[in-house]
Amino acid sequence: MGDTSGYLIVGVCATTVTFLTTPVVRGVARAKNWVAMPSDRKVHTVPTPDVGGIAMFAGVFCALFLAWRMDRFSPLFDSNSELIGVLLGAMVVLGIGVMDDIREVSAPARVFGVIVTGMILVTAGVTMFYFRIPFLGVIQLSNDWVPIVTIVWLLGMTQAINLIDGLDGLAAGIVAIGSTAFFIYSQHLSGLGLLSEPNIGPLIAIITVGVCVGFLPFNFNGATIFMGDSGAYLLGFLVAVSTSVVGGRADPTTQAFSGQTYFFLAPLAIPLIILGVPVLDVAFAIARRLINRQGLAHADKGHLHHRLIALGHGPRRAVAILWSWTALLSAFVLYPVFTKSAKNFAPFGLVALVLFLYTVLHPDLPGKKEDESNHQKVE
Repeated sequence: MGDTSGYLIVGVCATTVTFLTTPVVRGVARAKNWVAMPSDRKVHTVPTPDVGGIAMFAGVFCALFLAWRMDRFSPLFDSNSELIGVLLGAMVVLGIGVMDDIREVSAPARVFGVIVTGMILVTAGVTMFYFRIPFLGVIQLSNDWVPIVTIVWLLGMTQAINLIDGLDGLAAGIVAIGSTAFFIYSQHLSGLGLLSEPNIGPLIAIITVGVCVGFLPFNFNGATIFMGDSGAYLLGFLVAVSTSVVGGRADPTTQAFSGQTYFFLAPLAIPLIILGVPVLDVAFAIARRLINRQGLAHADKGHLHHRLIALGHGPRRAVAILWSWTALLSAFVLYPVFTKSAKNFAPFGLVALVLFLYTVLHPDLPGKKEDESNHQKVE
C-alpha cells in the first residue's frame, strides 16, 4: 500500500493544513468566547481558546482528501467503506469534544457518544479480526465480540489521551512520537507481507503525526490555544483506529520471523508499550479513584505530569521527561522488530536508569526559571 514518499506527502499536508488553520480557529474561539477560564481545578492563569481539535480535524479531512486523489492509495478507497467510517467517526468525537469544551457535557453523555462512534467503526468494518496474547495464543473475534472489543479499545484510547492532556504540548508530543513509531512499525509489517491489505493503519498513523506536528507550535509551553477535549478525543480516536487495524490484523499464524521477539510481544501489545505513558496514567487514575472510592470521572491532581511538577520539575521539563519516556519505549519495541539478532537490551536499561534518576532527582539546570503559569485542566 502506498510507498513511503506518498505517506510523507499526506503527512505534510496534514501538518500544513493544521498549522494554517489553528490561528484561524484561535481567532474565532476568542471572538465567540470559546475559552478555558482559570479556576481552582485548572492551572492556567489567562482565558485561553480550547477548541484546537477543530484545526486538527481540518488537517485530517484535507489529508484524507489528498490521499483519495492519489492513485497510489486507490486500493484503500475503492469498494472500501473504512475511511468513510473513519471520517464520520472523527466528526462525531469532534462534535462531542467541542460541545464539552464550550458548555461541558456530562460523563455519561460523553461515554455514550464514544459508544456511538465505536458502532460507526463497526458498521464501516474498522475492527480487529484477531489478536495474539503472549503465552495464551491467538484469539479469533466472533461477530458478537467485535463491537465490544472495538468500543472498549476506543474508550481506552480516547480516555488515555484525554487524561494525559494536562500540560502544554504534552499530549500532542506523546501522540506524535508514538504514532511515528507505529507508522514505522506498520510499514515494516506491510513490507514483510504480515499485514492484511489493503490496510488503513499506516495512513491514519502518518496523518495523526501530521496534525500533532502542525498543532504543537501553538500548543507548547506558553500555549495560545489548547486542543481541548475535542482534540484529545480526536487524537485518541485516530490512535485507536490505527492500532486496532494493524495490531488486530497482523498475521497471527506465524510464530516468529527472523528469530525476533515480535510475536512474543504480540502485535497488539506493541502499541500499548509505545503508548506506555498515557496507558500507565489511565491505570493509575483508575486504581487511585477506586482506592479513594471516587467516581472514575472525578478530577484530581494525581496524574504523572502533576507528580513531576510536585517533585520540582517545571512544566517544560516535565513535558520533556514524558516525551523522553515515550521515545525510549518506542525505541525499545522497534529495536527487536528491525534487528534480527536483537539480544543486547543493556543500552535501553542504561538510558532508562539515567532517565529515572533524572526524573526522581530533578537536578536544577542553570538558566532562567521556567514559567509555571501553565496549561489547562485537571482530569
